[in-house]
Amino acid sequence: MLDISNLEKSYGSVRALSGVSLQVRDGEIVGFVGANGAGKSTTMRIAMGLLAADAGQVRFREQPLSFATRLRMGYMPESRGLYPKMRIVDQVAYFGELRGMTADDARASAARLIQQLDVLAEPNAQLQTLSLGNQQRVQLAAALVHRPELLILDEPFAGLDPVGVDTMAGVLGARRAAGVGVLFSSHQLDLVERICDRIIIITSGRIVASGTLAELQQAAGRRELELRVDTADPDWVGDLPGVEVVGSVAGRLRLRLDRPEDDQAVLAAAMHAGRVEHFGWRQPPLSELYREAVQE
Repeated sequence: MLDISNLEKSYGSVRALSGVSLQVRDGEIVGFVGANGAGKSTTMRIAMGLLAADAGQVRFREQPLSFATRLRMGYMPESRGLYPKMRIVDQVAYFGELRGMTADDARASAARLIQQLDVLAEPNAQLQTLSLGNQQRVQLAAALVHRPELLILDEPFAGLDPVGVDTMAGVLGARRAAGVGVLFSSHQLDLVERICDRIIIITSGRIVASGTLAELQQAAGRRELELRVDTADPDWVGDLPGVEVVGSVAGRLRLRLDRPEDDQAVLAAAMHAGRVEHFGWRQPPLSELYREAVQE
């Protein structure tokens, strides 16, 4: 659906993007993660035609980016672009009309989205009277009102409490199920890990890792064996050659093996020492994979 190829962008002597390429397919949620200033917002603004690239291209359904293609996208900027003194339902409907909807259709869609997103305010309330979290929900409603085929969302979960995060994640999941592609940036790596089909990591304007969580974990390799043994003798590991205890979390030992294929020998020794309650290769969380990717 969305194909971004070899984007280059500089601000004076500062290189913001260096050959950034990524794709978003129909019916998938792609998490775009990186530190502040890594290039996420610049990439998204170029994808929406709000900023010109120095080189590279953006294509939507194999067509060059144009006014017509942008009408089929929904965009949520990191900084709110709403009118503080305008009534909520009028504001969301207005963004629908800007994208070609009739006034009645836009208003009906706006009212439905305000309800789906659990905006805690009267529809006729002004935006400035809402909490920051509810303003964030209204901003998403403005991006969704015209039923876009693709969503590009810059920090959509910022300022939301856990209930608000679940509500917004549910709405995005429903859009994914309907075939909508979603690209969103976030610093909440546990959330990205939970809801995204693919993850893209960017640092200093370069993509340094991309894939499903399972693919990123597989690329990291099997590094730590995690196990728990019901035994009074915690020293049984010391008799195993090439095995190092690297830590203990919640009663589970973490071991590093010189030879990963020796895991069955470790299991046999553990069973000899006592009752094995847990045994398996530890899968690193996204937060750990992210730190390693940006430090390489």
